[in-house]
Amino acid sequence: MAAPQNPYDAVLHAARDVAKLGCALDAEMLGTALLGSVYSIAEHDRAAAVREFVGGFLSATTRRRTASATTIREVFAALVPDADGAAEVRRGAQAPAWTAQLGRVRPTGCYAYGDVYGDQTSYLVTFAYDDEEGGPEHAVVALVDHNIGITKDVFVGGPAERILGQVRQMCLGDELTWFREEDPARLRGEVHRHLEITDELTSLPQDGSLATDRALATARLALLPQSTVPVPADSPELSGPGRETLLRDFLKSPEAARFGIDRISADDELASLHFCLSLLLDHAESLPDPDPLRWSPAVAGLFLLDWVHRRAVLDMDDAAMLPRVTRAWSAYAMRKRGLPEAAAEQTDDVLEEMVPEFARLYATGEKRSPETAAVAQLISEGVDPDDPAAIDAWIETNRNRLADDN
Repeated sequence: MAAPQNPYDAVLHAARDVAKLGCALDAEMLGTALLGSVYSIAEHDRAAAVREFVGGFLSATTRRRTASATTIREVFAALVPDADGAAEVRRGAQAPAWTAQLGRVRPTGCYAYGDVYGDQTSYLVTFAYDDEEGGPEHAVVALVDHNIGITKDVFVGGPAERILGQVRQMCLGDELTWFREEDPARLRGEVHRHLEITDELTSLPQDGSLATDRALATARLALLPQSTVPVPADSPELSGPGRETLLRDFLKSPEAARFGIDRISADDELASLHFCLSLLLDHAESLPDPDPLRWSPAVAGLFLLDWVHRRAVLDMDDAAMLPRVTRAWSAYAMRKRGLPEAAAEQTDDVLEEMVPEFARLYATGEKRSPETAAVAQLISEGVDPDDPAAIDAWIETNRNRLADDN
């Protein structure tokens, strides 16, 4: 058989047996996998790329009359109903009876579960076809990662009852996880909000079924109601009076006392203490969902082993102070959020293990950004980085050296 001449012919060839499948769900799973290839190779706005591809496919295959061609056209129209031409797609004469059930499902349950730290939340929705001919009840699961601010994975599978049961059992046996029924509108909004960011990523997460299952997952979630009420912000303010109130509360806390933070009085140590606290709050503000009290082993690693080296210039006093302040803040944040004692202990153990690597990274400077390295160089040579005149004088003195370096 001759090789396909264009992407549309390639899709028709890949879908040549679609009309022989046993139910609508099987066909939708095939269709979403085919569209996953378009999604994964798009360079930007991946959702728009899929819509444009489906619109082009429907236009290019209007005259195709084989059972496989008319069936995959219906599948694509059901998966991407906002694509150009999707509303005009009609059932083919040779199409299987189950094509009448494409996309005709109703949600039967909405749930959310995740870790108590707040690093990740998974949203689970179960669906059933209007007619059993469409296929079995199935589930859509979407994983939102709050540390990087994306919908990291989506999955469509079944049987729904088995998947839901496994999730319930997993959460029941682990005090560091939670499970609840979820408001459908909030669920849809959270997944969509984070998925919009995913769609713009230069490279997608490698593990999971994000690309292959995205079209079907989003078509299903679009059946949930939309919320017009914004999610309320319940995290402490990171600037102004709220920031100062939070810091004062921390400094008076039993956690500050346990780590000796409340006994610091020397001027140089106080300067380092307040600098370290400012770094903790600045890091929280840099996260996609800012909340200085949302602390975890993962957030601690991002802060202590990555962000602080790229964004801050520490002197020896700061470097000696920061691990202690971080451990005290960790314990304080866990108590304020009411997390289990096991969560606090686990996080402190992880932090203690990170300290040697933090010290090594500080000593080598290997994670410093060019900007941070430049500031560190100025300070090491006795130049105040906040003094423009001093910086200009340093540049003039070192003009020849800088030219050689470039």
